[in-house]
Amino acid sequence: MEITDVREAIDWQANHCEKANAPCTARVIRAELAILEGNSATGRRIANWQGLSLEDALPLRVAAGLHYLFLSGEDKRLEPIYAGLTSDQKAIDALVAEMAEMYDARLMPWLDSPPQTNEAGRSASIIAGLLWLSERLGPCFELNELGASAGVNTMMERYRYDLGGVSVGPERTPMQIRPEWRGSAPPRVPLEITAIRGCDVAPVDISDPVQALRLKSYVWPDATERLARIDAAITLAADNPPDLVSMDAGDFVENCLAAPQKKGVTRAIFHSVMWQYMSVETRDRITAAMEEAGSKATADKPLAWLRLETNRETFRHELRVRYWPGHEEWVQLAEAHPHGAWIEWYE
Repeated sequence: MEITDVREAIDWQANHCEKANAPCTARVIRAELAILEGNSATGRRIANWQGLSLEDALPLRVAAGLHYLFLSGEDKRLEPIYAGLTSDQKAIDALVAEMAEMYDARLMPWLDSPPQTNEAGRSASIIAGLLWLSERLGPCFELNELGASAGVNTMMERYRYDLGGVSVGPERTPMQIRPEWRGSAPPRVPLEITAIRGCDVAPVDISDPVQALRLKSYVWPDATERLARIDAAITLAADNPPDLVSMDAGDFVENCLAAPQKKGVTRAIFHSVMWQYMSVETRDRITAAMEEAGSKATADKPLAWLRLETNRETFRHELRVRYWPGHEEWVQLAEAHPHGAWIEWYE
């Protein structure tokens, strides 16, 4: 869905938040319309945004800046809104417009880059997809994440999952992920992640309190469990940081595919809620590289591609998988809540 109109993008994002059980965030995002009517540089820049304002996640950039003001303690006036105690949209509009003018210089930099939406709950879908692949390709995987941000999902092998009664991962870990499971359980098969690394054009160091607070700001304030998961990820990263490299996703994929591959280990590329932030040229480049490498994949050196991305018609995230040799077309395995609250399994 290519939305260039800013007002339409704000409305779409607010609807999306409501459907994802985040009404408080939706109210703040709707109030961004009032910023357009105000007298701030932030409002003018939003109004004159060049490009696909929805794919650029423009409404979420503004919302994150406002959330940061709250989390940092600089301005707590949004607290009753975030807590769901205030739902008067006109009052919220007035407050958000006032804050945009008051903190104009503080909010403007939040428009410079897309959200860093690291969410450990999304890794449950990827793990379920790996179980499905394990049944077909074998249990061992080398994982490579695109758009890893702070690497929260680049640590997925350290988490414990309950997927419809199928348990995966170490028992003693601060990260316990139990999505509501709908449908039959995924395959109960062995799974081993032999290596995992990720890339991002601007990786976030979550061991740095300043960067960690910025990462938290992108979490929707309704989602208290998500904030707790960020804290758990920070704890794990303090002992052993995720393996991240600062690199363009296209370069990263090509480098991964050119590296030697161990026999009996599936090389897998995966990503979640980041595809929309890349240029069409980069997307095409990655697709071409994967398909070329796939044409050369063998039974003892397979290749897989897992993606958890938003379908902008259904407002749901779809888990889709391709693998070579075997299933070169995309197959949809599941739909999921955008932050991992539930997974509806189709297989």
